[in-house]
Amino acid sequence: MLTVHHLRISQSERIVWLCEELGLDYELKLYTRRSDNNLAPDEYKALHPMGIAPVITDSDLVLGESGAICEYIDRKYGNARLSPGPESPDFAGHLFWFHFSNATFMTNGMMALVARQLGGDEMPGFVADRMAKGWQLADARLAETPFFGGQNLTTADIMMGFNLTTSRMFGGADLAPYPHIAAYLKRIGERPAYRRAMEKCEPGMEPKLD
Repeated sequence: MLTVHHLRISQSERIVWLCEELGLDYELKLYTRRSDNNLAPDEYKALHPMGIAPVITDSDLVLGESGAICEYIDRKYGNARLSPGPESPDFAGHLFWFHFSNATFMTNGMMALVARQLGGDEMPGFVADRMAKGWQLADARLAETPFFGGQNLTTADIMMGFNLTTSRMFGGADLAPYPHIAAYLKRIGERPAYRRAMEKCEPGMEPKLD
């Protein structure tokens, strides 16, 4: 049985959304962050040596890392229908945004978060520059295509979605300068699978779509 272990207000919401888009039969287990430090509880940390979200279990398999989990689920259970193949004109674009999501875009945000937590009066210039370029690049992509993955929703959108929505609860860009991202999030918020996913993994929380 495929089980998604979701730490509340974390990137593991991606995996719930993916399962809903694929129409899979899966078990969802919710974990609440600790009240003293806002980190994962001990029972979540015990799931995987890294002790961070996301994590899935599938029979005897324990798997972490958003990208690896998305590829595993889409290939094993979704017949790779959310991953354009080499014959698709969207192949290269999909790959770029799938990997850019955590390798660069989220890394920029994490650097900014650490800078704020260290109490600096201003964000280091190179961090601010990297963040601005990332948001500008994302907005430019969505000016050209309806989805990060191209003409259709792919796992690249599953990966990027968290960065543009729930992640901003920890601090992030105002959407006003990015009209194409704002329009994209409106479209995502209208998807039945996304609404089901957020209702299941974050009950009582309004998705951060604007």
